[in-house]
Parts: sequence; structure tokens; C-alpha cells
Amino acid sequence: MQEMTHYLNGEHVKGTSGRFADVMNPATGEVQAKVPLANGDELNKAVEYAAAAQPKWAATNPQRRARVLMKFVSLLNRDMDKLAEALSREHGKTLPDAAGDVQRGLEVVEYCIGAPELLKGDFTDSAGPGIDMYSMRQALGVTAGITPFNFPAMIPMWMFAPAIACGNAFILKPSERDPSVPLMLAELLEEAGLPKGIIQVVNGDKEAVDAILHHDVIQSVGFVGSTPIAEYIYATGCANGKRVQCFGGAKNHMIIMPDADMDQAADALIGAGYGAAGERCMAISVAVPVGDETADRLIEKLVPRIEKLKVGPYTSGNDVDYGPVVTAAAKANIERLVQSGIDQGAELVVDGRDFKLQGYENGYFVGPHLFDRATKDMDIYQQEIFGPVLTCVRAKDYEEAIGLAMDHEYGNGTAIFTRDGDAARDFANRINVGMVGVNVPIPVPLAYHTFGGWKKSVFGDLNQHGPDAFKFYTRTKTVTARWPSGIKEGGEFSIPVME
Repeated sequence: MQEMTHYLNGEHVKGTSGRFADVMNPATGEVQAKVPLANGDELNKAVEYAAAAQPKWAATNPQRRARVLMKFVSLLNRDMDKLAEALSREHGKTLPDAAGDVQRGLEVVEYCIGAPELLKGDFTDSAGPGIDMYSMRQALGVTAGITPFNFPAMIPMWMFAPAIACGNAFILKPSERDPSVPLMLAELLEEAGLPKGIIQVVNGDKEAVDAILHHDVIQSVGFVGSTPIAEYIYATGCANGKRVQCFGGAKNHMIIMPDADMDQAADALIGAGYGAAGERCMAISVAVPVGDETADRLIEKLVPRIEKLKVGPYTSGNDVDYGPVVTAAAKANIERLVQSGIDQGAELVVDGRDFKLQGYENGYFVGPHLFDRATKDMDIYQQEIFGPVLTCVRAKDYEEAIGLAMDHEYGNGTAIFTRDGDAARDFANRINVGMVGVNVPIPVPLAYHTFGGWKKSVFGDLNQHGPDAFKFYTRTKTVTARWPSGIKEGGEFSIPVME
């Protein structure tokens, strides 16, 4: 049994708390490793190392810091296959999807190479008599991130890349379900030239999270996960004087207008609803066709596509559409919600409850499900399922459709499929959701824009990556300087004349 480690001050360090969590192979249901769960003393040691290393790193000019990230990008490309395989082995997603996980994080690192430009301040000369004013963006110090299981490469890089580029040290508390890739990323950062102590990986559970939230040296905390935990981390971190950004749950709607290309819409829903077994915060889990005729056409297109989906382990090849969900508990929760949909009167058009995969009977595989004629009072509509379940809620017209997305408590992402530019423009302007797709099913912004939802999908006022990240990981200092000018020996009050 492999015993995993923390990564402290450039070294792999065994856990000392005596507590461990099992790292499962979700395809087989077997334990493949155990990961240590840190206590407060171990977290304190990580912060001590980080605090000692950070001032010198902050004093390193931004261009030299950017060069480390440039080298890191090169190493990510070199080890892409190795990272993807480790990710798939612990998470269960397919190899192409795992490589995409790494790639989307890599793109944020590429953006952060622009730190010398992004960190420039402002300057005003002669703001008053002999007075100049200028602002500086300075590092916070020691920062921290608590990241989820579903993107063990991308989301850590969304956090630590801008934090490090800004001159901070970073404590990463990754998910204990798939910890290998975060440890590998820390190794690659130091191979790229990052000084020891600037990146620390502390594996753990709530005890480590609480130690982060209450540590007075840690200046900021980022989090991605469920809304209840996001609310807890935001409230606790803010109460302890930290800068906090938390991203929570989602229930992403896709509106399908009568004029939409129905094949395009169906293909989009298949990828957005069932990719990664639905374990994405930007997954489309609610389809909202406008009008019964549109709904009937959509369902007709969806059913054969869903029935052809290939479900299996990542080792079965790149033609697998999605793999298992991450844990037995996740599978049980999905099955519970599916049953609730049946009990509450939704029509189960594609029933994946009896799905079995020969040779992998103990794995956490869930067959694809499609509900039609669901209503907004049902649990399958209200709750985030985080599984391969697509729910169709029919709307009689455009106003009812947009109202569904606007009234839901979550506001992470949404999309509209239409050929009507007026409808698309109205939708984009009116919708109270943070990320909007027009004929794009998963509208995750590219690295040079920002990622963030609205309503109960987010807690905090700054988004992830893009320009907001450089605001989050720095604080502004404004200097007013006066340098008296004139005759040094004393003032002359009469108008000068030629002698």
C-alpha cells in the first residue's frame, strides 16, 4: 500500500498526525493508496516555511518570477501524459479529459507570465506643488487555496499561478480523494526554479481547513467546492480578517429556442451534461426547450445519442465517453436523487439504473439518465446532482425559460441555443448568471478573462484568473511624495532681476 506525503519546503514529508484517508481507484472500488491528513502542527510548519521564503521571492523582480512560470509551462507540456494518467487513475475521468484538465490550468499559467505588465502601478506627476503620487501592487504574503476533487490540476493552477506571480507564497490543501497531481505540480514548480518554501502542499480534511482559516499569518484563502462549505469558509475566513474568494454549487440551464439547430443543441447537451460523468461545476444539468414541439424534437435527438454513450474506465481507450464517479458515496447520492425524480413524477426517458460493466462491478459507474417533464419544485431540479443526469424542464415561452434560470438560487453558468441575435443579446444582458454561452454549452472563459458565478454560486467580490486574480493576490499601496525644489540655501521672495 502506497503511503503518500505532504510537500513541505521542497521535500516529500510523511504525515505525523496518524490519520489517513483512502485514495480509491473509482473504476474498481479498490484502495490504491493512503494519504496523510494533516493536523494543526503540520499546517503551522508549512506556514513557517512559507513565511520565511516569501519576502525574498516578493523582492525578486516580476520578470524573473515570470521566467519560472515560463519554465513550468514547458515542464507541464513535457509531462502532460504522465499527469493525465495519474489524474485519471485517482479521479476516473478519461485520458483526453484529464489532459484537458491540465491544459486549462496551463493556460492560466501562460497568462500569469504577463505579471510584469499586470503588476504595474499608476503614477501622477505634479499632483500638487512639487508633489508626485504613485501606486504599487504588492504581494499579500502567505496565501492558501482549498481545491476540489473534480479538477485536481486546473483549479490549483488557477490559484497558485497568479499568487506566485504576484510574489506570494502559497499553501495548497488539495482534495484528499485525488492528491497525486497536486504533489506532482509542486515538484515541477521547483524543477522550474521556484525557491523552496514558496509552494507547500498540505493534504488534509476539515482539521487542516480550519487550521488554515484560523492561522493569523495566512492572508487570503481561495476555495472551490459545494455551497454549504463555501459559505462556511467565507464566513470563517472573513471573520478572521482574511481576503476570501469561494466558489460553490451550480445548476446550469441551457435554453433551447424553437429556431435552434437541434442536432447542434443535442450534441452540445451530450458533451456538457455527461462529460466527466457530470462532475463539473459548469456541467449543463438542466435543458429548457421552449415549447412542446421544441421539447419533443430535442428529446427525439437526445435519446439515441445517450443510448450510444460508452461508459468505462480510462484504460479502455480514448473512445470512452465518461468514466466512474469519484466515490461510492457520490454514486449513492446520484441514485437517491434519480429515485426522487421518479417518485416526484418526472418522466425517466433514459434509465441508467441497471448499468453494469463486466469486470468492474465494484466500480463507481453510473449509467446515463435523462428526465423529461420535470418541474422546478422537484429535487432533481433544485439540487446539484453532480452526476450523468440531464433534466428537461419544458417552458411554454422564452420569458418562462429565462425566468427558470433567473429564479434558481445558483448562478454559475448558463447558455442559450438560437439563431436569433435579438434573443441571444437580450438573454446575455438580462440573465443574472455569471458566465453565459451563446451557442456554447460550457461557457468557461479563457485565462485572460475571469471565471465566476453569481448568487449562491460565489462568495466574494473578485473572480478567479484573469485580471481579477492579480487584484485578489495583491494589495494597493499609494505613495504621496514631495521633493522641495529651489535654492537650497534659503528662499528668495523677490522677483529675480539681472544684476
